[in-house]
Amino acid sequence: MENKAMAIFLILLLSGVVHSNAEEEAFDVRQHLSTVTRYAVGKNIFDSSYVPSTIPDQCTPIHLNLLARHGTRAPTTRRLKELNDLAVRIRVLLHDAKVQKLALEKLPAWFWGWESPWKGKIKGGDLLVEGENELYNLGIRIREKYPQVFNGEYHPKVYAIKATQVPRASASAVAFGMGLFSQTGNLGVGRDRAFAVYSENRASDILLRFHDCCRNYKAYRESQKPAVLKLKAPVLDEVTAALSDRYKLNFTRQDTSSLWFLCKQEASLLNITNQACALFTPSEVASMEWTDDLELFILKGYGNELNYRMGVPLLGDVVQSMEQAIKAKEESLEDGSFEKARLRFAHAETLLPFSCLIGLFREGDEFKKILKEQPLNLPPKPPQRRNWRGSKVAPFAGNNMLVLYSCPTQSSNKYFVQVLHNEHPIPMPGCGNFDFCPYEVFKKRIVAPHLKYNYNTICNLQSKELKQPQQLSFSS
Repeated sequence: MENKAMAIFLILLLSGVVHSNAEEEAFDVRQHLSTVTRYAVGKNIFDSSYVPSTIPDQCTPIHLNLLARHGTRAPTTRRLKELNDLAVRIRVLLHDAKVQKLALEKLPAWFWGWESPWKGKIKGGDLLVEGENELYNLGIRIREKYPQVFNGEYHPKVYAIKATQVPRASASAVAFGMGLFSQTGNLGVGRDRAFAVYSENRASDILLRFHDCCRNYKAYRESQKPAVLKLKAPVLDEVTAALSDRYKLNFTRQDTSSLWFLCKQEASLLNITNQACALFTPSEVASMEWTDDLELFILKGYGNELNYRMGVPLLGDVVQSMEQAIKAKEESLEDGSFEKARLRFAHAETLLPFSCLIGLFREGDEFKKILKEQPLNLPPKPPQRRNWRGSKVAPFAGNNMLVLYSCPTQSSNKYFVQVLHNEHPIPMPGCGNFDFCPYEVFKKRIVAPHLKYNYNTICNLQSKELKQPQQLSFSS
């Protein structure tokens, strides 16, 4: 009996080890890089249990709105310096380890002689080849998916392409256009064609860089940084202590932060996961990812209504373009005389507020709280699941599409809007959690509650006249 019990115990123990190892092998750090995630990875992080709406055969797409973040880019100039400083810091840690006569063979081998992969690069933040390909291929896929929209002859007022003045955004617009209009022109062996990209002055661009023009938002963002750091500190301290114990090096909180940043850059841009990322356990990666997502939520997302209300001009522009398309359809205007697509290329600071305005990525019934301007909960901590993940809501080249359909045989509603995020239909809480919504319902339930706000009032009132920031708490 004792032998049988021992055998069962060993089987259970071994099965637990095998299960644990399988989980370790299944864990892919590249899915946990928050907004540094590559598009090919982020595109595949979605709710596979959601069944998209079936669009009736008689419905035809007549207009498309696209809002896309720029593609994969190099680290910014400020971050390049941080990585160079990290190389110096690692040398100091190794020197101290030698002086203390620690077991050097237990230290990460890549530490010895490590330099930043971007050492010598002076300017950062530029669009990489990988980012060009992300947008180029997105353009091809969208044209193939919506031939009814993109079957017309090119004209800049039919297919309006807009980008911010930041080079990585305008370069993304060019890469997308090259894919969208590939083999439709007469330039070179690829039969490319020239096309126009419009940009507003970045100092007054309230459609795509509203965050840069909003005085109150910039003040709010600076005021909240200490509070964000305070919320992140327990996780950073816990991971720092674990790293110090694991490698017997005197890591600081800043070291941990910089090593995590290096992990994200290596994994996303260089496809290296066995150096900086290997320093962290999967649970530590999940915790560090959560701190990034937490900051994103508070400073750029649902953490304060100002974060997304300042995007009202963009929401109004989207609705106006659909109104014009409906008017053109109702008046049977000649093809080529009206706009068919409005294509915008900007930043995470643009995409995130817009996603919030239309109620995406909330937990449970919190869309009702947004409309009632009630306090929201912070994203739940791991291992709890959460909808708000930077890798999903705003990866490189992340995008929202709003496709307007004409459904002439529908009895009560002739026009519908389908919303897609990263090319996947996504349910809208304001439309009964469907991705395909009657246009009038979309306007009434999702758009109208926001359009009562005025950008200048939101952004330029004296701070004492504004509502105080909402008090946030963690989800239970």
